[in-house]
Amino acid sequence: MLNVKSGLTYADYLKTSDDERYELLNGELILSPSPKEIHQYISGNLYFKIATFVRERSVGKVYFSPFDVVLSDTNVVQPDILFISNERTEIITPDNVRGAPDLVVEIFSPATAERDRSIKLDLYAQHGVQEYWMVDPDARTITVLLRGEGGFGVAGIYGEGQILRSPTLAAFSVALEEIF
Repeated sequence: MLNVKSGLTYADYLKTSDDERYELLNGELILSPSPKEIHQYISGNLYFKIATFVRERSVGKVYFSPFDVVLSDTNVVQPDILFISNERTEIITPDNVRGAPDLVVEIFSPATAERDRSIKLDLYAQHGVQEYWMVDPDARTITVLLRGEGGFGVAGIYGEGQILRSPTLAAFSVALEEIF
């Protein structure tokens, strides 16, 4: 992860190269390297499971990175996977998502894990993300966080041999063997 500049806004972010992957976190422009194979493998499996569930039930839309989520003028993120319910599709524009998705998934990588556990966790809570999954490829676990009055609380930590259930996507479940 390379910190490029700070004190920037969404207008500055729009001037970045499409050839590189950036996020704007608290006015700081962050360049992230390309994800590793395990990250992409997990991302593909999770996206397929979530997207299939969402499409079969027509409950919203699912996207995968890179797709900008504009949380504020100084915070633009690109979650690995995001879900927006039918009730909130007005936040989807042709260029980006303008507001907090219902569900966000971040898959840890060496360059992003600390940021996903701290800065992004706080941003997602502040801006109204209802459910946040933190996927740890090394531990082969998924921590499901649910937003409450004081921020996020742990709804469950799922590992091998367990079935993840989503509080936000009612009736969604997936065996972790199908993800890792």
